[in-house]
Amino acid sequence: MPPNVALIITSTRTPRVGPSIATLIHTILTNHISSTPTSTSNPPKAKAKATLSIVDLAPFNLPIFNEPVVPANVPARGTFIHEHSKRWSAEIASHDAYILLVPEYNYGMAGSTKNAIDYLKNEWAGKPAAVISYGISGGKIASEQVVTSLSGVGLRVVETRPQLAFVGGVGPDAFLAVGEGKLGEETRRQWEERHAEEIVQSFEEILEALANPPAEKKE
Repeated sequence: MPPNVALIITSTRTPRVGPSIATLIHTILTNHISSTPTSTSNPPKAKAKATLSIVDLAPFNLPIFNEPVVPANVPARGTFIHEHSKRWSAEIASHDAYILLVPEYNYGMAGSTKNAIDYLKNEWAGKPAAVISYGISGGKIASEQVVTSLSGVGLRVVETRPQLAFVGGVGPDAFLAVGEGKLGEETRRQWEERHAEEIVQSFEEILEALANPPAEKKE
């Protein structure tokens, strides 16, 4: 079966532009997947066929972590008791790799992003992940923070990390995103022109990581 990559919208506030950005990224990547040869004598190493699913964090309604057992001990020493935790665990466990779409709020990652990461440990561990951030200046600080947290729970974060800045900085497109949850047309156009290749590169790096898992440690 082809690998399954989840594109996770990690913003939860209303209004939010995350779903619109996720749709744009999904379109860029599905076009890339569909244009990739599926059978050649020497196929590109990182351009294997894959499936891509959008996963929206908001409907999971995760509160601040409220389980009686820490994520690292599930399932070895206990199990989750709350339905929201079980649903989130099952969703993340069902994918082979991830692209986290992260907003930057007040010079850092959103609380919803950090909470979603911290809910789990063994479901994440060992899998490849990419980080795509967005914000007034592209979300550089949030991106760096998310990489640190993902690495801490055992994910293999790929090198390419697209950072998507709203055209004009603190201007009409940013206000449209924050106030109405809409992606401005000029911002969309520039992202498609300037960042599509970078977004595809991060996806290819995920697939390459999937094709080259780390060697198992000898006891």
